[in-house]
Formats: sequence, C-alpha cells, structure tokens
Amino acid sequence: MGALKALTVVMGVLIVAGTAVLAVTVARRFGATPAAPVALTLDEPAGTRIAGMAATADRLAVQLQGGGPDRVILLDPRTGAQAGRIALAH
Repeated sequence: MGALKALTVVMGVLIVAGTAVLAVTVARRFGATPAAPVALTLDEPAGTRIAGMAATADRLAVQLQGGGPDRVILLDPRTGAQAGRIALAH
C-alpha cells in the first residue's frame, strides 16, 4: 500500500511539472517579439528587373534580368545582407 501511495505522489508531481513546462513554453512562444521588417534596396544597374524569387530555410534567391547578364543574388532575409551572387553565362 505504501508503494502505491508513493507512486501516486510521484505521478502527481510529474503531471504538475509537465503542465508547468507546457505553460512556460506556450507563454514564451506567444510572448516572442516578431522579427523587425527589413527594408532593402538592391544596388543594380538601371534597366534591371526582378524576374523571380524563391525562398529557402535561410536564404532568399532573387533572379534579376536586364542591366547586364542575368544573375541570381542570395539574400539573408533576417538582415537583408547579400549572401551570394551567381552570374548566368550567355
């Protein structure tokens, strides 16, 4: 009978601890501030136009046409910094 009481107390403590962890996790996720919007101006030659965009987990690929050879630039969406550049040969 003593073992059953001890087991019941331990399970009760685990339920309370699990509920507390769940509540803290939910509060942190709802309380997190969203990322600030990034304003970005691409320094590209006149006549350049955006032909397409594609997003990955940590980069934004922007396909540019005109104003020189076609190219793709890779941007970090969190900072707006250029992470890479791919020039397409004609």
